[in-house]
Amino acid sequence: MRFLNESKPAHDLTYSDVFMVPSLSNVGSRLDVDLSTSDGVGTTIPIVVSNMTAVAGRRMAETVGRRGGVVVLPQDIPLDVIANVVGFVKSCHPIYETPITLAPTDTVGEALSLIHKRAHGVVIIVDQDRRPLGIFTEADAAGYDRFTQLHNVMSTDLLSIADGTSLESVFQQLSGHRLTAAPVIDGDGRLLGCVTRKGALRSTLYRPALNANGEFITSVAIGVNGDPAEKASRLAALGVDVLVVDTAHGHQTRMIDAVQAVRRAAPNAIVVAGNVVTAAGTRDLISAGADIIKVGVGPGAMCTTRMMTGVGRPQFSAVLECADEARASGKSVWADGGVRHPRDVALALAAGAGSVMFGSWLAGTYESAADTLRDPDGRLYKENFGMASNRAVRNRTRTEGMFDRARKELFEEGISTSRMYLDTERPGVEDIIDQIVAGVRSSFTYAGAANMLEFRERAVVGVQGSSGYDEGRPLGTSW
Repeated sequence: MRFLNESKPAHDLTYSDVFMVPSLSNVGSRLDVDLSTSDGVGTTIPIVVSNMTAVAGRRMAETVGRRGGVVVLPQDIPLDVIANVVGFVKSCHPIYETPITLAPTDTVGEALSLIHKRAHGVVIIVDQDRRPLGIFTEADAAGYDRFTQLHNVMSTDLLSIADGTSLESVFQQLSGHRLTAAPVIDGDGRLLGCVTRKGALRSTLYRPALNANGEFITSVAIGVNGDPAEKASRLAALGVDVLVVDTAHGHQTRMIDAVQAVRRAAPNAIVVAGNVVTAAGTRDLISAGADIIKVGVGPGAMCTTRMMTGVGRPQFSAVLECADEARASGKSVWADGGVRHPRDVALALAAGAGSVMFGSWLAGTYESAADTLRDPDGRLYKENFGMASNRAVRNRTRTEGMFDRARKELFEEGISTSRMYLDTERPGVEDIIDQIVAGVRSSFTYAGAANMLEFRERAVVGVQGSSGYDEGRPLGTSW
């Protein structure tokens, strides 16, 4: 990357302070762009979902993995739960979605409580041998009370897709029957999964993020307190691919000690460490054994660190400096936080990030870990909170004594409750991934880059004022 006027500005820059100019390009289409990451993780799109308790869970990990990204599971989840989640995610099909299933004697109320857990919006009714009997959608509940059994309301006009059917044929069959989703069955008629029209299309455009065993890549966060080495050893034994040693202030001796311990305990794992915002912090964590450095202090939507402490750094400049330092050692960085639009993801990659990490943007989706709620007007939403907030501290210290917990709860650097509404046009995480990937692919074509390395070399970035940023914002109504 180079700056438009050849000189690096004397002041630090946020994503909003910069723009990219087009270059001569021989990349004919955004479909010719390869977004496979260069950080060694094995992801096929540069998207990492941050380890936020209200966001990162099994549904998010499965869905994002199917489209090529990776989800970092939070550090405050008990290891037995982590084992179940990792096992579940690694068992998921790379193409077919996990269905919501109920028995014909289950009730409408039970179906309605589950149907918003996944974006496909259907519950598949199965018999004792997992053979599909019918399909229930939210519209089928109209006119029935919550105690009505599903066999009385489900649609039995089933289209079942045979395992191995080509994706184009799946799309055509669903379109021909005017259906959005259908069960997928094996040779014995048993349910394997479900597939949607959009899902069939997406599977022709995305490649899942799989490890050498053909399983979804998994990642789990480790804190610097307690025994990081012991946790790392147990996570590695579970087959976790990426270990993220995570604390708000990553440039400290406790973090360096933790990274060294994790590296010794899990020598074959990919180790990510952070957060830092300087070349010195990057260099020290790489020397301790980290493969990838997490960059960002205070840019997250749920984070109040900068307003509470005055500590942090504008994210574009932080990523640029840390990425240059990491690349000198053959390592990479993840740009953590501060993205609000697809343009910000592209700019982070131009600055040298191997992947871009965010959480709050995905909090208001069907797949996020929080429960789906309705406001008085009937709109669906989920509650989100920062990982240094009072709420997160209470969760993380639940095994400690009352006095110690009360003392720690006096200090917080994050928002404890934020209502994240599901966008009616993009209610699923895949909808947002589509939006991001479309924008980033297009950015690559403007730069004349067919892959990540070419983009980093060819991107030309300029500096703008607030009026320049406002000029690029679309207007939903006339002026």
